Amino acid sequence: MRREVILTADGSSSLIWQDCDETYHSRHGAVRESRHVFIDNGLNLVAGGPEASVLEVGFGTGLNALLSLEFAIGGNMQIRYCSLEPYPLSMQEWSALNYQEFLPALKEEFMALHEANWAENVRVHPNFTLLKLKESAGTNSINETFDVLFFDAFAPRVQPELWQKPILEWCRQQLKPGGLLVTYCAQGQFRRELKALGFDVKSLPGPPGKREMTIGWNRE
Repeated sequence: MRREVILTADGSSSLIWQDCDETYHSRHGAVRESRHVFIDNGLNLVAGGPEASVLEVGFGTGLNALLSLEFAIGGNMQIRYCSLEPYPLSMQEWSALNYQEFLPALKEEFMALHEANWAENVRVHPNFTLLKLKESAGTNSINETFDVLFFDAFAPRVQPELWQKPILEWCRQQLKPGGLLVTYCAQGQFRRELKALGFDVKSLPGPPGKREMTIGWNRE
């Protein structure tokens, strides 16, 4: 997988997967997109108590985890964060990202997120525990369910198998009753599959450059 660091419109960096011309975040702003989709319209909707659990499909640059850590500190809450990533970044790649300019108080924590041992629960901060697994969606062996699932896989045109019914059923099984799936994707077929599986699907305004995004509440 050939990857290159790029700058997005809000000044924050991302990566581009050169083999298929796919970016890890929106070119209209990496930090802006992740905060809008996964924090404001994801974690924020389930964080009504002293703790929350997050399952992420696609650790990638670690940006969603970093913003979740910021949210945990700001809300004085505990977050248990599990992330799946079959293609981890190298130290050279993640150290070239500039997120410390946007969250300077969490520079050390960003390093800790990437340096945390795989397949091991690591307390990155008193408010945040991380478990990273070198696995793909549908293959993990986690014996728990989660409050919210960040579905941040590559777009359907790049990884169509991750947006089809078997994986989406697996997603439902990873969520608690009333749990929330959140994603940047607004594809019609994807939404229809979620509805067929029993999700209460809603379209929300997307981040800059994208008209809509999707959330789905697990009704079971």
